[in-house]
Amino acid sequence: MPPSLPTSRPAITAVVVDDSAVVRRHLADLLTAGGIEVIATASDPLFAWPKMAAQWPDVVVLDVEMPRMDGISFLRKIMAERPTPVVMCSTLTEKGAATTMQALAEGAVAFVTKPKLGLRDFLADPSNGLVAAVRAAAASNLRAMRPRSALAAAPAAPVPHRAPGGLSGPLSSAAAPAAGAMAVTTDRLIAIGSSTGGVQAIESVLVGLPRTTPGIVIVQHMPERFTTALAERLNGLCQMEVKEAADGDRVIDGRVLIAPGGRHMQVQRSGAQYVVSVRDGPLVNRHKPSVDVLFKSVAACAGANALGLILTGMGDDGARGLREMRDAGARTAAQDEASCVVFGMPREAIRLGAADAVLPLGKMAGWLQQQLAHVGAAAR
Repeated sequence: MPPSLPTSRPAITAVVVDDSAVVRRHLADLLTAGGIEVIATASDPLFAWPKMAAQWPDVVVLDVEMPRMDGISFLRKIMAERPTPVVMCSTLTEKGAATTMQALAEGAVAFVTKPKLGLRDFLADPSNGLVAAVRAAAASNLRAMRPRSALAAAPAAPVPHRAPGGLSGPLSSAAAPAAGAMAVTTDRLIAIGSSTGGVQAIESVLVGLPRTTPGIVIVQHMPERFTTALAERLNGLCQMEVKEAADGDRVIDGRVLIAPGGRHMQVQRSGAQYVVSVRDGPLVNRHKPSVDVLFKSVAACAGANALGLILTGMGDDGARGLREMRDAGARTAAQDEASCVVFGMPREAIRLGAADAVLPLGKMAGWLQQQLAHVGAAAR
């Protein structure tokens, strides 16, 4: 009997829900060309639901603003009745960004932004990220996606007070700060990098930290406008101040700086202070902002004064930078596979030996506080 031929892996199936017939057609064509089977399209959720019930898809590509039922309400219905990976497709506007933040917090896996101008060219471009987002969503760990209510945490115990200036080493007389400057200087800092699934992951970490936490710098892969909405959302949920970083912002206790979409962020030492540099530049690891750019700058200027976390995300951005941080004396941790939506970036960091600890998401905030308390006790 001749040997049986290997069977090909079943195609990923998708349903596209968008109120524009032109957008539906282009998205369906783009996904089909990328090897994804589009089993149905619909102009709104009420038309989509019976089609999905007849043949349930692996992934739903969902518009935000639609008639009869908006995308957020439909997302909640999907997650409540039959949890399925959802990729949001939103226009690149402030309103669309804020709504997409809400969708990601409610359980959407990823999002793709549609420009208001040049839409046809964008939809015809196979490199616009849609196919990659749908493939990542199909492979995602949906059990790690939790609604906002499940992420809420009680305020964490305060970190023991740290004597300022005790951990950064001696300063030369030329670099000596003005009197009183050290009172608000962050001699420890925390760097965090994430991508797919990162909105919920970052929220989970930050809501577990007190306002006395050392300054935090974050790169989350997102386009411009969306990082503004992310910062505004987190600022309303966390004890720390959260803002989108601007060039020259200081890294101080109780503040979280999020790299703006479309710009790289680096940490620099300015005398006794840490400040961020926000600049344009080429893509690094296909991203701008890039986690590697941030982490490598932290390794160079903060060394053992830093803590680093690499969270859920597709690809390997940040893995090499986290290794440089660890080699420079920083304590580092990677999110474990079971709690990751996409175990890409943490896996590569673990493979490179970049992580001192591999932790579930729910223990990240506690680990940070343990490290800070240990250093604070040693400084006393």
